[in-house]
This record gives sequence, C-alpha cells and structure tokens, in this order.
Amino acid sequence: MSAASCLLSEDQFLCSICLDVFTDPVSTPCGHNFCKNCIRQHWDISDRCQCPMCKKVFQTRPELHVNSFISEMVSQFRLEAQQKVNSSSISEQQAAKPGEVPCDVCTGTKLKALKSCLVCLASYCQTHLEPHLAASRLKRHQLIDPEENLEGRMCMKHDKPLELFCKTDQTCVCMLCCVFDHKTHEFVPLREECEGKKAELVKTEAEIQQMIIKRRLKIQEIKESVKMSKDAEDREKAEGVQVFTALKESVDRCLKKLIKEIEEKQETTEKQAEGFIKDLEQEISELMKRSSEVEQLSRSKDHLHLLQSFSSLKAAPTTKDWTEVSIHPPSYEGTVVRAVVRAVGRLKETLSKDMKKLFEAELKRVQQYAVDVTLDPDTAHPYLILSDDGKQVHCGEEENDLPDNPERFSEFPIVLGKQSFSSGRFYFEVQVNKTEWALGVARESVNRNEVMTLSPKNGYWTVGVCENICVAVDDLPVHLPLQSGPQKVGVFVDYEEGLVSFHDVDDVDVIYSFSCFSFTEKLYPFFCPGGNDGGKNSDPLIICPVNQ
Repeated sequence: MSAASCLLSEDQFLCSICLDVFTDPVSTPCGHNFCKNCIRQHWDISDRCQCPMCKKVFQTRPELHVNSFISEMVSQFRLEAQQKVNSSSISEQQAAKPGEVPCDVCTGTKLKALKSCLVCLASYCQTHLEPHLAASRLKRHQLIDPEENLEGRMCMKHDKPLELFCKTDQTCVCMLCCVFDHKTHEFVPLREECEGKKAELVKTEAEIQQMIIKRRLKIQEIKESVKMSKDAEDREKAEGVQVFTALKESVDRCLKKLIKEIEEKQETTEKQAEGFIKDLEQEISELMKRSSEVEQLSRSKDHLHLLQSFSSLKAAPTTKDWTEVSIHPPSYEGTVVRAVVRAVGRLKETLSKDMKKLFEAELKRVQQYAVDVTLDPDTAHPYLILSDDGKQVHCGEEENDLPDNPERFSEFPIVLGKQSFSSGRFYFEVQVNKTEWALGVARESVNRNEVMTLSPKNGYWTVGVCENICVAVDDLPVHLPLQSGPQKVGVFVDYEEGLVSFHDVDDVDVIYSFSCFSFTEKLYPFFCPGGNDGGKNSDPLIICPVNQ
C-alpha cells in the first residue's frame, strides 16, 4: 500500500469528533459515522440532538447501532497499521545474534534484549521494555543488563530473587531463606558484599599486574641472558679464531722455512752438478778433437809427416782426474725434526702470549661474580683459630675447648664458609703464603667425622699444596706442573654448568678445573690451612677482597 493510499484510508476511518480511528463506529440517520461514545457524549451535553457534520436536527434521539461493515474495515486497517509498525520497529532494532540474549516476548524475529527483569524473569527488547519504563506498577521491578540464565538468580527452594548474602555460609540467599534456613546467620545485601569482593578483586588485580610485571621483567632478564650468552659466544669464537690463526700462521711460517731450506739444499746440489757436467763436456769436446787428429795421422802414408807430428800428438791433453769427483745428495736427516722443534718452540711462545691474554680475560670475567665470604666457627676443627672478622684461619698447636656441634669437622683441620650457594655463579680469593693448604668447595652433606679423600665422589672439589707439590684431587690425585706455588688463589663456581675452577691470581693462570658435574645440594666455600708443623705452617689462609 502506497503512502498516499495510507493517508486516504486513514482519513476515511477518522471520527470527526475525537479525530482518531473509529472505535465502535455507528451511523446517524443522515448517513454520517462517529465513534459510539463520541456521539453519545456530544448529544448528552447539547440542548438539542443534531448531526455534528451536517447540523441536521432530530426531533427524537436516534437509536444507534454499530455499523458492522465500517467496524470490520477499521479492524483491518488497524491490523495492517500494526504490522507496518512492527516491521518498522524490527528494521530499526537489531535482531539477536548467536551469543546475545533474545527478547522473550518477540514472536517472529527475536530482537536483541536491552534489559532483563528479575521480577518477571524475562528479557525485553526496546519495544517490549516500554511498559516497565512507563507503568508505575512495573517501574518498581529490578532491571539488569540482559541475562540469559535468569533462573539462576532465583532461589531454587522458595522461588524468590537472591537478594542477600549469607556471610556464615558464604552463599547468596532470598528473603525467605533468612527466616527459615539461615535465621541465625549473618546477612548483608548483595551490593554491600559485592563492594567488599570488588575491593578484593582490585587487590587481586594489583597482585596479578605485579605478577605480570615480574614475568615481563623475567622475560627481559632471560632475553638479556641470551644476549650475554650470544656476546660470550661471539667473544669466545673471536678469541679462538685469534689464537688458532696465530698458531696456523706460526706453523705456516715454519713450514715455509722448512721447504725453503730443503729447496736451497737441492738448488746447491744442482748447481754443483751443472758445473761438473760443463767441465766434463768441455774435456770430452777436446778429447774428441784429439781423437780425430790421431785417427787422421794414423792413416797418413807420408812417413815423414807422421814422424814429425807424432811427438806432439803423443802428449795427453791437460784433463782433470774425475776419479774422486762425485755428487753427494744433501742429507735431510733431522731436518723435519729440527723444524718441528723450532715450530713447537715458537708455538709455545705464541701460545704463551695468547693464553696469557685469554687467562687475563677469563679472570676478569669470573671476578665479576665475587661474593663476600666469611668463615663459620660452628664448622671449624678444634685446632683451628679464626680471626674475629671471620676472614683468616690458621692451625694452632693445641686443641681448643669448643662445644659439640654436628656441623663441626673432627678429623681434618677444615672450616667452611657461612655462605651457601645453590644456583648461579660465585667467586672468592684467598691468600695462601703457606707450605701446606687446600681450598675449594664442599657440598652440605659431607661426612665431617671420618677420614676420607677430599675428592668429588666424597663431596669435595679442591686443590692444594703438600710437600711443595700442587695437587688437584679428582678421581685420582693430579699433580699440577706449576713452577712455583701460587700466592693468591681464586675459586670460581658455576652451579648450573657443574664447573669449579681455580685461578692463580698473580700469574694470571688457570690452575685446574673440575667440569661436567651435576650439583644438587648447597655448596659451601672450603678452607683447610693444614697442620701447624711446629710453626713452619702457622701462617693463616686469608680471604681477600677481590680487586678487578
């Protein structure tokens, strides 16, 4: 139906009194149509009974009957108009999508609900929500954002809204629950409990954010560790290339010198042989010339000429005695060996310089992990004497009266550090101006009351000096080829790598390294100053500050 036909039809069905669509239309005797109530009220207040349209006066008040034909036409018009309104409303509002709460009243296309009513237990679109916004009785209903499971907001036992929170049972209840099932419990409105829970959620959110920050920092730390590892990889590669390039160049130089020496010997031999051959060929030429002259003279028939020439031909030409002349091939015995010895010497010199640089770089790296170590008197053997600051220890001549302690060493003059380490890296330095000593680390569970070897299998990773011999106690004792005993020793541990290395701080050298171990316990710094030996070994072990 077009817009013009709609307006025409609407005009035809309007009451001229109320100007609205007919309600119970009736016709007057003059043929005009009005709402039944409208014409009755009009005649009730008028002095005379007349038609409002044509002003025709009726002597007696006409009996009015509903015009069924016009009534049916009005009904049809109202139905079509309502369908158009509904169609327009649907087009303007949004249909409910999957996951959205639909209107419970819509019969055709389910529109998206704007609100849910906790009293009606229904959800409404904009059109069907109007009564709750307009009617005073419905305005008292509690509206919430669209909720699909409205039954979950009702008490299953009393079929009433869950409006209170039982703090005793920590559950939501209705008003009747307070009277019957929870009458001795403590209640608060849901809003009040929600405020408290929101405060907890704010705190929880802050904690979560803090955890997120910590994890982001940990990610940054891990990335930084990877970067440091990459830098270390590049540095080690560069140092390795530098050292082995120097070695290769040194070997190449020695090889070139060896080849040149051999070639020069061969060249001398060849020049000597060429000289001999040239002289021999010259003599051969002269001898062949004399042979030709002798042959011609022997064939001569001139007796006088033969006799006169014979004396000059008989004398042999001046030639060299080649009997003792020979070419002696050059002797190469020992040439390669001597070259190798020279190369090894140069390699040692090159290695010494390069290794010195490497050891210096390595020492600087491990010194970055320096920790403050102090001695633990509760672990000290009764013969040991510790300084007040816990930085020095030496062995006395008499046993000290000390309290029994399960952590104390009873068989060896040993003391541990107070500090323990179960991860990461650590480093400390000790002055060892003594004739006998041992240093290193020990695991927490070592047996402290029995005589045993200070080896890794017993929980010790140590090096030391005994009878002027430097020894590392591995599976078997390893004698270390040091020219002189170190004066200051650095101990470095990488827990995760299973590495314990010992450094000669003054000579910048690596004394010994234990590697590829799997640490599972706490590690403690280990100190053994050795026996007093009548005062010959009375100097203390001194824990020194690390000077990078």
